Amino acid sequence: MEDSRKAIWMMLVWSGIFAVLVAMDLVNDYQSGSTGRHLILEGILFAISGGVFVMGVRQLTHARQEVTVLKSDLDRVRNEKEQWKKETHQLLVGLSQKIEDQFNLWKLTPAEQEVGFLLLKGITLKEIADIRQTRLKTVQQQSQSIYQKTGLASRSELAAFFLEDLLPGGGTG
Repeated sequence: MEDSRKAIWMMLVWSGIFAVLVAMDLVNDYQSGSTGRHLILEGILFAISGGVFVMGVRQLTHARQEVTVLKSDLDRVRNEKEQWKKETHQLLVGLSQKIEDQFNLWKLTPAEQEVGFLLLKGITLKEIADIRQTRLKTVQQQSQSIYQKTGLASRSELAAFFLEDLLPGGGTG
């Protein structure tokens, strides 16, 4: 980003310098009594170089406006995220407590509860093993034990157990 900004500025500076030099030469040639054809050609060259300079200034101005809008949008999204986190923090703490209470009702061991929370977060069994610094086989056994104790068949059923009443229905009874 920084390199492209420097390149744009350099192009803008060089096109401006070129336009000024062509204009000075055009004025000098006019005062020296150069031919009309030569003055017309230099006039066209001046118009082109001036046009490039003006287009560069316009693009730079547009880019700055766009950056300002994007920064504003990013700030707005960050603020919305923080507001959402503040508003939902207490609800999430309560939900976590309710999940833990249900895990206790199912008589899950502390290790199984930890694995259960990680399963609900969507973390893979391999990642859970890495996080807990245990073998993959251990995590597989603990997840199977969770499914047996809960009477649920899979991670998606485990997640659905806690989420089905929180989310709006899809029109089915």
